[in-house]
Amino acid sequence: MTDSQQLIETLKKLLKTQGLTYADVAARVELSEASVKRLFSARTFTLNRLEEFCRVLEIDFFELARLARGRTAEAREMTEKQEAALAQDARLLGVFYLLLSDWSASEILASYELSQTELTRLMVRLDRLGLIDLLPRDRVRVRVPHLLRLHQGGPIHRVHGKRVVNDFIAAEFERIGGYFRFEYRELSKASYELLQRKLERVTVEFLELAELDSAVPSNRRETTGILLAMRPWALSLVTGLKPRVGKV
Repeated sequence: MTDSQQLIETLKKLLKTQGLTYADVAARVELSEASVKRLFSARTFTLNRLEEFCRVLEIDFFELARLARGRTAEAREMTEKQEAALAQDARLLGVFYLLLSDWSASEILASYELSQTELTRLMVRLDRLGLIDLLPRDRVRVRVPHLLRLHQGGPIHRVHGKRVVNDFIAAEFERIGGYFRFEYRELSKASYELLQRKLERVTVEFLELAELDSAVPSNRRETTGILLAMRPWALSLVTGLKPRVGKV
């Protein structure tokens, strides 16, 4: 996919995310619905048209370009030092997560029990760690990719992983509108590896959707957890059947 195609596909996804139809957009940019459909199908956007559509979405062109680039960028990891610092201070970790999700300082202060002084102190620490650039008037530029993932078995997983997972799966999923399934079957090695690759793609898609949704106001987003897991599993845990010695 070319860069221009990537921009247009991202623009289309953002419209869908904000619940805007082609008819809605047409009315705001003073075009017919058919003309808007033709722009997307033929990919004949001029720069001025792209900027018009960006104004409808309340983002600028550079933000659109950043989001489009993020959809194809590989998820990267923090350094061990950065992760270790976040793992040792839960409030620092929480503020970093919110900033990574494109919350502003004012939104954080309005939604969480933090003083202005403490928030500033935490953001200064994040700046020194190289995770953000702290700009005048408490504006922030995140210095790490939005498609960021933690080191497997790294400092944050070691300190918080087990507790977070236990808390996550303890919820009554159906009652809170979640989705949970556990299945077990016998698979060949080839099928096992195929499913692993598919789970990896689901993880990347989850991160890409979060990147796109970062343009949506924070009061219209909800922190969502996704747990993907697969491993060899002993039938004896359920049935009480014990394998013979030397058999798995």
